[in-house]
Amino acid sequence: MTSTDNGFSATRRLILKGTATVALIGLGNLPFGLMPAHAAANDKWPEDAFKQKSEADAIKALYGKTAEPSDKVKLDAPEIAENGAVVPISVTTTLDGVTSISFLVADNPNALAASYNIPPGTMPSVANRLKMAKTSNVTAIVEAGGKLYSATKEVKVTVGGCGG
Repeated sequence: MTSTDNGFSATRRLILKGTATVALIGLGNLPFGLMPAHAAANDKWPEDAFKQKSEADAIKALYGKTAEPSDKVKLDAPEIAENGAVVPISVTTTLDGVTSISFLVADNPNALAASYNIPPGTMPSVANRLKMAKTSNVTAIVEAGGKLYSATKEVKVTVGGCGG
């Protein structure tokens, strides 16, 4: 049988066309026009902070102040990462007024691994997969109410991810 003889193939094509049409119509309802305005509202890219070699220098370049450890910042990271190229990490917090969350890896060539601006009304929770050169402390920095809070955990890396 050819595909023109089979009613199933014609039905399948019709369903696929309908699904694609619905998906494209749905894209028209997304607020794409808001993205440039939102991006412009954020501070400029913290290029200097991402170039820093030490955690302290990266925190100073990014925030201009130091962080205090807090049990209200929950850092979830593995104790042992078998592959340093993809180390899953997440942070959540119960602090109010969170404006940013950043991840730092002390012994990486550049300490600041990721930094996120948290829009008002957003749940302060971020997850990522970091690249780690070797066993190191991972620190999550949460900016809330104009202050910095942190949580730190050592992650043992068995195979390095930064060329190791």
